Amino acid sequence: MTRRTGPAAFRSDGRGRAGVLLAALLAVILPALLLTATGARAESPGRADPKPVVTLSQKQAGKGGEITVKGKGWRSDTLLMMLICGQSTPARGVIGGTNSCANAEGRAVTTDKKGAFAKKLPVAEPPAPCPCVVHVATVTGEQALADAVFVVAGHPVAALPKQTGEGKLAVLAATRLEGDSGILTWFGAPPSRRLVFTVGNLGSAPVKDPVFRVGTAHGVYAAQWEERQWRGTVEPGRKARIELPVELTAGAHGDYQISLKYGTKVLAEQPWGVGRPWGVTLFWILLCLVVPAAVFRIGMAIVDKVRPSPGRAAGRRGRRSSPRSGVTVRFPKLRRAPAPAAGPAPPASTTTAALPWFTPDSAPSEHRPTTKGHS
Repeated sequence: MTRRTGPAAFRSDGRGRAGVLLAALLAVILPALLLTATGARAESPGRADPKPVVTLSQKQAGKGGEITVKGKGWRSDTLLMMLICGQSTPARGVIGGTNSCANAEGRAVTTDKKGAFAKKLPVAEPPAPCPCVVHVATVTGEQALADAVFVVAGHPVAALPKQTGEGKLAVLAATRLEGDSGILTWFGAPPSRRLVFTVGNLGSAPVKDPVFRVGTAHGVYAAQWEERQWRGTVEPGRKARIELPVELTAGAHGDYQISLKYGTKVLAEQPWGVGRPWGVTLFWILLCLVVPAAVFRIGMAIVDKVRPSPGRAAGRRGRRSSPRSGVTVRFPKLRRAPAPAAGPAPPASTTTAALPWFTPDSAPSEHRPTTKGHS
């Protein structure tokens, strides 16, 4: 077998080395390309989480009826609130906040593992005129909502307020909590404060009666959101000082986080350290001391009432053992000496004191002679 030499052999060896280098380069680059493509697919809009959707069994019903509300695309095991709201559209949302909704007839529902639910909702007339929607929103956790057009038969209909532009509120200064806890809070009353902040309208349209959401979070638990409406108008380029009430549950203590949200944006967060209600602890300590003492005193009083005293027991034993218990001893009555007549008192030396067992006439006298020793 002959070995090739010269230019042909050089070309053959060069092609082999080039193939090896190309294979090594592909082995390094291909994994990086695959990871980049995977990340791009994950971040693409088409692959994002689906938007929550709400559908209704009926588009129109009268007061007293009932509809079935179905939803999908929600987070799994999430608590939702369903309301019929007036002065609302899916495009503009609930303009007046939950003040425009029939809150008393609302229903709560929890999604399943797939983020779906189905729940019956009674039809009620909202306080605001239609156009109306069935408003579904999360109660805890990340905010999510969806609206479905609904017509309440027989309910008044009015045009929505015109939009002259867009107002945009922003917090201009740090938020703070004002107010003090009274003596009742020391005994477990709900702590309350006022959340004070200053907002400015950065938009081109006035903001009238804005609805804020105040959330209270404790520890690792999600914030509990409540709507607070401020009465007033913030003109474009102007600012306003706003105070919103904040109240915790009875007996609350520890570190809390107060959050302020307008629309879907969190404007500010404020920590709040609540002291322990030591009055409740003192009350239970006193109760544990007073109640046993009172029970003990009542028990001793009952024992003293039921058990006979030693004196009465001895008297009963003496009367029972004496043979003359039925004999009554009668003593002679004593007569008193008659009072002396009115006049000058006799001298002390001539006055004779009458003994109780003698009468003045029968008392012995030292001047009366006796027959003994005389003839």
